[in-house]
Amino acid sequence: MSKDSSDLFGALFEVAPAKPVMSRTVPVLVPMPAPRAYSYAVPEGMAVEPGSVVQVPLGPRQVIGVVWDGDDDGGVDPKKLRPISHVFDCPPLGKHMRDFIDWVATYTLSPPGLVARMALRAPAAFDPEPMIEGLRFVGGQPERMTPARAKVMEIAADGLSWTRTGLAHAAGVSTSVIDGLISQGIFETIFLPPPPVVAKPDPEFTASRLQGPQKDAADEILADVRKGEFAVSLIDGVTGSGKTEVYFEAIAETLRRGKQVLILLPEIALTASFLERFQDRFGAKPAEWHSDLAPRMREKVWRQAVTGEVRVVAGARSALFLPFEDLGLIIVDEEHDPAYKQEDRVYYNARDMAVVRGRIGDFPVVLVSATPSVESQVNGQSGRYTTIHLPTRYGDAALPDLHLIDMRRHAPERGGFLSPVMIRAIGKTVAKGEQALLFLNRRGYAPLTLCRVCGHRFQCPQCSSWLVEHRFRNQIQCHQCGYAERTPEACPECGTLDHLVACGPGVERIAEEVERHFPEARTIVLSSDIMGGVKRLRLELDAIAKGEADIVIGTQLVAKGHNFPLMTLVGIVDADLGLANGDPRAAERTFQLLSQVTGRAGRTGLESHGLLQTYQPQHPVMQAIVSGDASAFYEREISERERAILPPFGRLASIIVSADTRQDAETHARGMRNAAPQVTGISVLGPAEAPIALVRGRHRFRLLVHGRRNSDMQGFLRTMLAQSPKERGSVQVQLDIDPQSFL
Repeated sequence: MSKDSSDLFGALFEVAPAKPVMSRTVPVLVPMPAPRAYSYAVPEGMAVEPGSVVQVPLGPRQVIGVVWDGDDDGGVDPKKLRPISHVFDCPPLGKHMRDFIDWVATYTLSPPGLVARMALRAPAAFDPEPMIEGLRFVGGQPERMTPARAKVMEIAADGLSWTRTGLAHAAGVSTSVIDGLISQGIFETIFLPPPPVVAKPDPEFTASRLQGPQKDAADEILADVRKGEFAVSLIDGVTGSGKTEVYFEAIAETLRRGKQVLILLPEIALTASFLERFQDRFGAKPAEWHSDLAPRMREKVWRQAVTGEVRVVAGARSALFLPFEDLGLIIVDEEHDPAYKQEDRVYYNARDMAVVRGRIGDFPVVLVSATPSVESQVNGQSGRYTTIHLPTRYGDAALPDLHLIDMRRHAPERGGFLSPVMIRAIGKTVAKGEQALLFLNRRGYAPLTLCRVCGHRFQCPQCSSWLVEHRFRNQIQCHQCGYAERTPEACPECGTLDHLVACGPGVERIAEEVERHFPEARTIVLSSDIMGGVKRLRLELDAIAKGEADIVIGTQLVAKGHNFPLMTLVGIVDADLGLANGDPRAAERTFQLLSQVTGRAGRTGLESHGLLQTYQPQHPVMQAIVSGDASAFYEREISERERAILPPFGRLASIIVSADTRQDAETHARGMRNAAPQVTGISVLGPAEAPIALVRGRHRFRLLVHGRRNSDMQGFLRTMLAQSPKERGSVQVQLDIDPQSFL
C-alpha cells in the first residue's frame, strides 16, 4: 500500500480521542438565585478542594463558581455530569468565609449563590497578575559615557532591580537613555512580581499621642485585640472626641500580630480626609474598596487581600465580602449610618454582618459612633457589647453651643426660608473670617412644582413621586427612578405661561437666598447629585477644609465625619423634616443626623454655635439635642421600643410585592397573607399599598411581619413562602429581614 493510501485509510478509520475520565463529583455554588449548589464532575488529574474558584458550564454559558462544602456522592455517576472546565490559580475561599456566606444566606433567606457572588466581584483577579518587565545592572562600560548615563549607572550599581520607567524617573533622565544602556548590554532584562497596590502600613510610624480618657479607651480595646478572640466593643464618643485615634491603636496592635484589618466606612468615596489621617499614623494609605474604584484596581485589591499582601482595607459595606487571607479585626465607623443597609438582591446590614463575621472568625469587632444605634445601645447595656464612653472632645475643643429657633416667633421674610436670627448669625460668622454651614436634607431647588392657575402638580410618569426641580441643571427629576425632563415654561395641563411656582426649599433654593443676603460671600453647595460626581465632591470638601469657602449649604453628605477647621456655625434649616413620616425609626434618625451635623462645628477649639430652625421646639428630639442629654433621649427611645416590641426587643421582616398592574400586585400579596401559618408570637400586617406605591412603573404592596425577639422569624417566612402562590407573570417578591426603610 502506498504512503498516500495508508494516510487516507488512517483518516477514514481514525479513532476518536478518548473522553476525559471523571474521578468524583463535587458541589459547586454558582452566582445565580438557585436554592443550593449544583453537582459537577471533577476530571481525573484536576485538583479541587472546598473553596476552590472554578469555571463551570451552566446551560450554554461558562460561569464562575466556588467548590462548596459537603459530600456530593448522591449516587450519581460522574460520567453523567458536566465536568468542571477550569480551576483558577488563586487561594481557595477559607472555611470561615464559606461559613459566613452560608450564615448570611440562611439569615436573609437569600440564595447562597447570590451571596457568594458578592465575594467574587473581580473575575479578572482569579488568576495571578502577570509579571512585569524589569532591569538589573550587570556591569560594563558603554561605548560613550554621558552625565545622564553615569547617573543611571550610579543609581543601579547596588544591584537592585528596577522598572524601566522607575529607573528613568529616579535618575531624572528620559527612558531613551535607559534603552541605550540596555542595547549595549549594561542591563539585563528580568521579570518582577507586580507591585502592591499600597505600601505596607507601619504600626510604629508615629507614636501614640493619646492621653486621659482616649488612652484609657485604647487600652480597653487593646486588651481584646491581644486576646485574639471574638468580642464586640462599642466606642460611644461625642463628635471630635478622638474615636478614630483610639481605634487606630487597635489597628496597630492587630498589624503587629500579623493579622489583616478591615475598616468599614459608610461613604468611603467621600472620605479622603480619613485616608490622609491613616497615612499620617501608619506611613501609608489603606487599600480602598468601593463602587467608584476603577475595575483594574478592584482586581488588584481583591487579589492582594486574598493572598495577604494587602494588610488594611478601608471600604464601603461590600468590602465585608472580601475573602481576606487572615482577617483579625473589623472596625465599623459611624455604625449607626443607614448606608450600611443594602437593599438590592441580598438585603443585609453590614454592621450586623460584621459582628457575625467576627464571631465566625473568632476575632474582635469595634463599632464606633457619636450617636450609636438603639440596637447597639441595648446590646451595650445588656453586656453583649463592651461600651466605651468618650464624653469630651479631644484636646481643648469644646462642643458647640446649641439653640433652637422657634419659627413661629422668628418667621422668615416672605418668600424666604431662613429666620432673621439665622441670617444675623451667618453675617457675624462670615465677618470674623470663619465658616458657616447650612444643612437641609433635600436635594435640588424645590421638592414640588405646580401651576398657580389650574393647580397641576408635576409628577413622575413612572412613580408616585413629585418631580424635584433642579434649577442649576434646568431639569425636573424623579429621585426614585431618575426620570428627568427639561423644566417647562408652560403648564402642560392648561397651557398657561409663567405661572409655575416652586413649593418648598431644596439646597439650591437656600443657596439662592444666601447669595441674596451675602452677595460677597464664597458659597459652596454640597449634594450627591452635584455635577462632576465623587471627584468634584472631594475637591469641594478639600476646598472647604482649606478655608476657601465662607458658607456651605449641604445635604446629609456634610454629616459624614468631615473635619472643617474654620467651621464655627452650623444652621439646621428644617430640623422637623425627618419627623414628618410614620417611620418607627424617625426620632432616632433625626437625633443622629442633627447631632452629627451640629458636630461639624468647633472641632479645632474655636467658639462655635448650632442653630436649629423648628416649629416643634418642645419635641423630645429637639430638647435632647440642645440639652446635650443623649442618655435621656436613648432611655426614652429604648423604653418606647420595648413597650411596642420593636427592634431590638422584637423582630420585623418586610415583604414587598410588585407587579406591572395594581391588581396583580394586590392579589399576590393577599395570597401570601392567606398562606401565612398561625404561629404564636408572630403576626402579619397588611397587605397595604407601600408609601411609595408606584416605582418605575411597578405597583407595590407591602406586608410587615412582626414577631417577638425569640421568635423563629426565618422558619415562619420559609413556611409562608413555600405555601404562597408561585410568582407568575410580572409579579416579584422582595424579602427584607430587619428592614431599615419603610417606604
